[in-house]
Amino acid sequence: MRIRATVAAVTGALALSALVVPSAAQADDAHRSTVLDAARAAQAASGAQSGAKSGARSVTAAGPVGAPLNLTFSKLTVNGGKPIAVGTSATKTVATTYTVTHAADVNIFAAGFMLEVGLYRGSFDAPTNELYGAKPPTCKAVSSTVATCKGQIDISPYYDLLGNADATTWKAMGFAVDYNGQDPTNPDPTKIDFALQDGLGTTKLQRLSKLTVNASPEPVKKGRTITITGKLTRASWDDLAYHGYSAQPVKLQFRKKGSSTYTTLKTIKSSSTGYLKTTATATVDGYWRYSFAGTSTTPAVTTAGDYVDVQ
Repeated sequence: MRIRATVAAVTGALALSALVVPSAAQADDAHRSTVLDAARAAQAASGAQSGAKSGARSVTAAGPVGAPLNLTFSKLTVNGGKPIAVGTSATKTVATTYTVTHAADVNIFAAGFMLEVGLYRGSFDAPTNELYGAKPPTCKAVSSTVATCKGQIDISPYYDLLGNADATTWKAMGFAVDYNGQDPTNPDPTKIDFALQDGLGTTKLQRLSKLTVNASPEPVKKGRTITITGKLTRASWDDLAYHGYSAQPVKLQFRKKGSSTYTTLKTIKSSSTGYLKTTATATVDGYWRYSFAGTSTTPAVTTAGDYVDVQ
């Protein structure tokens, strides 16, 4: 985990000196951010042009110390291509996979060589928020110039300062740094080889949803009325709490005892506080549940079935 700091506007040696020393719990993840800061500082020190929308910014051979690396990222997947649902407290960790292609004289397995992918919002050069992994990726060489890598991205609604506006599409980028034998905690940006690459794809961040159901009375006599209540809530990253999700269509579904199939009986809308309430006639033993299809900012959720014995 990390406490986010916007560093894109900071250039040269200042980008390195402005880093905040992390606590022990945040050290690993803060280190990943430090690697990106080092790449940005090296880019600024080298005078490399920024603003590329795809492909590596590093388009030359390894060259002298302090030069762009001939290294590109491709075939990135984040969370298996699925949206990422994040709650209010627990850190969400999702897997990444990607391919790294590099010049034969670029040794990505050398000591002091680090690479990673991350997510950001806003522009590449001035992001409004960024997300990285707490651990370095594991890469495997498939040839002298190609490696496949597996990594992770860790998302903490607290330490990453998420707000509800962050429930949207995020962009993916890659970065690599060769410190060339320098101390990573205090390197000279002019002596760092680097790669920065935008345009690796996108992924969607969503506010985790919760749904409850209660069918009563139970047991109930055949022909009597069953009342089915529940509540639809979703995470608010603005105050790190769950609140009712209002005016949302939610399906009431029923599965007869002995069957494996649920049937939708009706669709109702959640109240201003997310509350759900409807009625049905008791006919046979079975399971009642609510099902929400989700929205662009909120994932789908379905309750377990609440069994009612009809006598």
